[in-house]
Amino acid sequence: MRRDLFLGLPLTLPTADEPEGGLRLRTVWISDLHLGTPGCQAGALLDFLKQVECDTLYLVGDIIDGWQLKRQWYWPQAHNDVVQKLLRKARKGTRVVFVPGNHDEFARKYLGHNFGGVEVLEEVIHTTADGRRLWVTHGDRFDGVIQCAKWLAYLGDWAYARALAWNHWLNSARARMGLPYWSLSRYLKLKVKRAVAYVDDFEAAVAREARSRGLDGVVCGHIHHAELREVEGVLYANDGDWVESLTALVEHADGQLEILDWSARLATRPLPAATTALTAV
Repeated sequence: MRRDLFLGLPLTLPTADEPEGGLRLRTVWISDLHLGTPGCQAGALLDFLKQVECDTLYLVGDIIDGWQLKRQWYWPQAHNDVVQKLLRKARKGTRVVFVPGNHDEFARKYLGHNFGGVEVLEEVIHTTADGRRLWVTHGDRFDGVIQCAKWLAYLGDWAYARALAWNHWLNSARARMGLPYWSLSRYLKLKVKRAVAYVDDFEAAVAREARSRGLDGVVCGHIHHAELREVEGVLYANDGDWVESLTALVEHADGQLEILDWSARLATRPLPAATTALTAV
């Protein structure tokens, strides 16, 4: 066992190879895992990582929630298993690139370094199989609250955590009644006009920056809202999150991009017993 170089997290290094799943992709982007928080859907995430093989895996920020861990330590075995799985993918030949976000901004001290095969970079230009050049960034620098009133961001983070706690109890009751997962916090955000305007402003700002750089598009995270569309003449792609929506952006062998909704896949089959147990930790 060794200590992770970022947070002193105890990690058991992978020793035995595990069989990978059958979903073969060229590139995968995931962000906003928020490992270290009760809201992280670690069981579903681990299931996704086991089922998917790819040449390149981008971790587009807020992978580990340093804000939450500073307030209260929370690190169940399920979260450890996710980190081990990411390290195992890097060891087996997948290029794994970590682009830090605001919740794991501590990792920005290590830009340009490589830890266990995971590259830490501030931003990346990704070229798709069909030749499009996409800027990969977390996106927090385009959030006015983060840049100008960080105390308000911390307050919002606290309120968001409370909403997720209510969400947990609500969905526990829904599961007992045989009803599918439903996100209370996501519903509330979409119903608030100011939140919708914030999302629109964020998307436009990120797209304008990509266009000013002469690029074909941008891939980001940060706002927990998966999207794949054209904004102001460039491709805007947001890979969503693994707290509420359970989504990833993926690139197929021909360069086609797609938002992969893992919650929809889980609705058609239960998680394996071991993974279900991890979720309940």
